[in-house]
Amino acid sequence: MLGRAILPEIADLIQSRDFHTLKELFEDWHPSEIADAVADLNDRDRAIVFRLLPKEMSADVFEYLDFQLQTGLLKAMGQDEVSGILNEMSPDDRTAFLQELPGPVVRQMIELLSPEERLVARTLLGYPADSVCRLMSPEYVAVTREWTVARVLEYIREHGAGIESLDYLFVLDAKGKLIDDIRIREFLVAPLATAVGELTDENFVSLKSSDKKEDAVQVFKKYDRSTLPVVDHDGFLLGIVTIDDVLDVVEQSDTQDIQKFGGVEALEYPYVRTPVLELVKKRAGWLVILFLGEMLTATAMGYFEDEIAKAVVLALFVPLIISSGGNSGSQAATLIIRAMALHEITLKDWWLVMRREVLSGLLLGTVLGSIGFMRIALWSAFSHIYGPHWPLVAMTVAFSLVGVVIWGTLSGSMLPFALRRFGFDPASSSAPFVATLVDVTGLIIYFTIGALILHGTLL
Repeated sequence: MLGRAILPEIADLIQSRDFHTLKELFEDWHPSEIADAVADLNDRDRAIVFRLLPKEMSADVFEYLDFQLQTGLLKAMGQDEVSGILNEMSPDDRTAFLQELPGPVVRQMIELLSPEERLVARTLLGYPADSVCRLMSPEYVAVTREWTVARVLEYIREHGAGIESLDYLFVLDAKGKLIDDIRIREFLVAPLATAVGELTDENFVSLKSSDKKEDAVQVFKKYDRSTLPVVDHDGFLLGIVTIDDVLDVVEQSDTQDIQKFGGVEALEYPYVRTPVLELVKKRAGWLVILFLGEMLTATAMGYFEDEIAKAVVLALFVPLIISSGGNSGSQAATLIIRAMALHEITLKDWWLVMRREVLSGLLLGTVLGSIGFMRIALWSAFSHIYGPHWPLVAMTVAFSLVGVVIWGTLSGSMLPFALRRFGFDPASSSAPFVATLVDVTGLIIYFTIGALILHGTLL
C-alpha cells in the first residue's frame, strides 16, 4: 500500500493545502488502504482527509480504523460530519462501535442518526451483548415465491446498491417468515421467466435470535457460508450476519483464550489502549497465585532435606526434572484446550484422552529418560562428578523423567476437562498454572524414586 504514496507525501500535501491532488490520490484506493495510510496522522490531519472523501467512502474507511482512532477522529470533526459518517456506516459495524462507548456518549451519537437509522441502532443495541443479533445487519434482499427471476434482478438493480451482501437472496412468505435462501448465482443462470418458487427447496440454514456469537462461528464453519439469516422463535427473518463480523468474533475469542492460557486475565481493550495499572491488575492475580504455588516447591524440597544432604548430586537434576514435567504438561494443556475450542473433543472423550496422554507421556518420558541416562553415563566416563554410584543416579533420573512426564501430560490434559465439567473456561488452565502444579508433584516423584533406588548406597 505504501508503495503508492508514502505517509510523508500525504502529510506534505495536507501541509501545503494541496487538497485537489490529495483527493485525486485516494480516488482508486481501497478503504482499508486509506485507513492504513491515515492511521499515523494526527487527529486534525486525519479529519481533513475524511472531509475530502465522498460520504460513503468516509464511512467505509471509518469502519477499518481501530476504536481509539475512531473516537479521536469524531472528536476532531464537526457534528454534521459525525452524523454523516454514522448514518452511512453499515448497521452491524456501527453497533460494534457504539457498544464500546459509555452510555451517555452512545445516547448522543444515536441522536445524530436519522429517524430510520436511529430505530435500527436502538433495536440492535437492545439485544444482549453476547447475542448473535449484535452482529446482525437488517439490510438484505427479500423476495417472494411468486416473483420471476427478471423481477428479482430488476429489484436488485434498484435497491441493491446499499446492501452489505448480495451472496444470498431470502424468500419470505406473505407474513415475513423465512422460507428459503438462494444463492445469487441461481438467479443469474436461470431463465428470466422462471418463478422464484421453482428455485426453492425450503432446505436452508439459519441462526436463531437466541444464539450466542460463538454459536454463529460454528454454524458458519460447518456449512461453509458467507452469509446466514437470523430468525426469531417464530421463524420471522430479522436480518443477516456476514462472515466478516464472525471473523471478528473468532479473533476476539482466540485473543482472550491466548491471554488466559498465558496466565493473564483477558483484556477488555487492545494492549496499547489498556492503562498500565489495568495491565498490572490483570496480571498480578495469577502471578500471586503462581508464586504461592511455587512456594510449595520449597516446602517439598525441605521435606526431602535429609536426602539432599546425603546425596547432594540429586539437587543438580531438580531443574531438569521439574522443567520437563512442566513443559510436557503445558504441551498437553495447549493441545486439549485448542481441541475443545474447535469442538474436536467433548467432556465425554475424557477417557480416550487420558489413555492417549498416558501412552504419550510414557513414550516421551522414555525418550527424555534415555537421553538423561546417556548424559550421566557420558559425563561419568570423563569425570567423577556423579561418584561411583553413577549408574544408580542415572537410573533415578531416567525413571523420574518417565514418571514426571507421564504425570505432566496427564495433569495438563485432564485439568481442562475438570474446569469445563464445573462450568469454568478451560483456557483458565494456563500453561504457568500447569507448570507450577507439576513442579511441586514432580519433586515428590523425583525424591521418592531416588529414595527407592539409592537406598543403601547414597541414602
